[in-house]
Amino acid sequence: MAELCSDIFTFNFKRKIMTDVIGKVKKTVIGNPRDLSDSSTFRQISLVVFLAWVGLGSDALSSSCYGPEEIYKTLGVHVNLSIIVGLITMITIFIISTSYSQIIKLFPHGGGGYLVATRLISPNVGMISGSALLIDYVLTISISVSSGADAIFSFLPIQFHDYKIAFALSVLIVLTILNLRGVKESVTALTPIFVTFIISHIFLIVYAFTTHVPQIKSVVIQTGTEFGSTVHQLGIYGTIFLIMKAYSMGAGTYTGIEAVSNGIPNLREPRVKTAIKTMRLLAISLSAAVLGLIISYFLFGVHMQPGKTMNAVLIGTAIANWNPIFGQTFLYVTLISEATLLFVAAQTGFLDGPRVMANMALYS
Repeated sequence: MAELCSDIFTFNFKRKIMTDVIGKVKKTVIGNPRDLSDSSTFRQISLVVFLAWVGLGSDALSSSCYGPEEIYKTLGVHVNLSIIVGLITMITIFIISTSYSQIIKLFPHGGGGYLVATRLISPNVGMISGSALLIDYVLTISISVSSGADAIFSFLPIQFHDYKIAFALSVLIVLTILNLRGVKESVTALTPIFVTFIISHIFLIVYAFTTHVPQIKSVVIQTGTEFGSTVHQLGIYGTIFLIMKAYSMGAGTYTGIEAVSNGIPNLREPRVKTAIKTMRLLAISLSAAVLGLIISYFLFGVHMQPGKTMNAVLIGTAIANWNPIFGQTFLYVTLISEATLLFVAAQTGFLDGPRVMANMALYS
């Protein structure tokens, strides 16, 4: 009997230690539980305009890392037409963002495309829309993480590329843990990365423009001449088809614009005003990044290189005459900021995916 009591005591003692250890690890990784009865809880975790731009706009803004590249590659030797495609893309961004601003006013509690289709068309169409959104968010996470890994490995030797998948999976695990801590905590932790991306790319685009002032003046003339030459080679329909193909290949640029309307419940009151300001800020920054990078590609005459993204080639060309230390530092900082912003873009799936599923469960 004494031995049995001793064994039970030992078992309970070990279980208590294990429970305490697990509790401490959970508290360290995930954080303290929220008090749902506290009226100030939502204000503490809700997002103001700037943080909403970071958390919900990172997906759309990060698409400037691959959207303009696809446009430029598709055009082949007719790169002057990229200016036309860039302008059409910019107009499309503003049309889409304006449409979503109307959705925000009509559905101030969020839900985005799912609620629009459910209430204005039919529940069946809404279910299709919601399912498509969930697939989109899964793909957003996977594409953003893999594209971020591509950016990181662009400046690493080719022999390291075998570790790219393991690196991407590690990033996915870290993002999952961050989101277990909460929306605001994960966005706040990633804000410095977002700011670094914005500053480095503004500097890159401004540098490209200021160092090619004479070429900028002739861009419109060259674009018109190239358009005429392409029409002569391919015909008017062939030229239009090429422009539309490049436009469609760059359609990844528009991904993530819907995130603001879907994520309204995460925003600070007044939510509608916060969402519309965030959408406006997102549209301006995305269109400027896309058009600015496309023109920068053209001004520097960059071309694809194996194992490198177009932005990596652009930066490498831009820093060719810089001080080696400063140039390499700028290269690494910019590419790392691109990669990490793409990782931040995966936040859209983490933020809005559960929200869409909740709406589908509530209104289906």
